[in-house]
Amino acid sequence: MSGRTAVLFDFGGVLTTAVLTAFAEFGAELGDSRLPLRLLTRDPESSALLVDHEEGRIGQRAFEEGFARRLRAHGADIEAVGLVDRIQSRLHPDPAMIRLVADVRAAGYRVGLLSNSLGDDCYAGFDLPTMFDAVTISAEIGVRKPSRRAYLIGCERLGAAPEQTIMVDDLEQNITAAELLGLGGIVHRDAESTAARLWPALQPRGQNLN
Repeated sequence: MSGRTAVLFDFGGVLTTAVLTAFAEFGAELGDSRLPLRLLTRDPESSALLVDHEEGRIGQRAFEEGFARRLRAHGADIEAVGLVDRIQSRLHPDPAMIRLVADVRAAGYRVGLLSNSLGDDCYAGFDLPTMFDAVTISAEIGVRKPSRRAYLIGCERLGAAPEQTIMVDDLEQNITAAELLGLGGIVHRDAESTAARLWPALQPRGQNLN
C-alpha cells in the first residue's frame, strides 16, 4: 500500500470515540454489557432492523421500537424513545482524528467520508461538507459497508479509483471488504497509529496528485 492519493474515513469509532465501547456502556446500564451488540450481530430480527435503518428503509423511531422490543425479550427494561440518543451520548469527537483529516486534506490529498449511519441526526456538530471533499452516507445511498457498492460509490464521489484510495475504519470486516476491491486499508485504533500508517501510504508530496 503506497502511492495513494485519496482517503475515505469512517465516522463512528474513527472521528469519534469507540462505538463498541459506547454499546458496551449502554448495555451495562441495562445489566449486560454484551447484550446490545450480541443482539445486533447474532439475533436475526435485530440484525435486520439495523440493516434496514442503516440503509435508509426505516427511520430512527422504527429502529428504536423494534430494537427495544428485542432487548425487552432478552430481559432488559427499556423504553424505545431515546434509545439511539442514549447510545450516541457516549460518543464524543476525537480532536486528533479531526486534525488528521484536516492535515491530509491540506497536504493536497482528497478526503471523503464513508459512513454507516445510526440515528436521524448522528452527525450533529460536524460540518461534514467543510471537512470533506465528498460525503457518502449509507442511509442516503441505500447500501452500507461492507457492501461492494458502498465503497465504489464512495470512491466515485471522491473522484478516485479504488486503487488510489485508502479506507480508514474501526471494523476489521469493513477493511477486509475494501481491500478486496483494491483499496488500501487501515484498521483504526487510535489517531497516532493511524497517522503512522497513513502518511507513508500516501503519494509523496511534490508529485502530481491528480
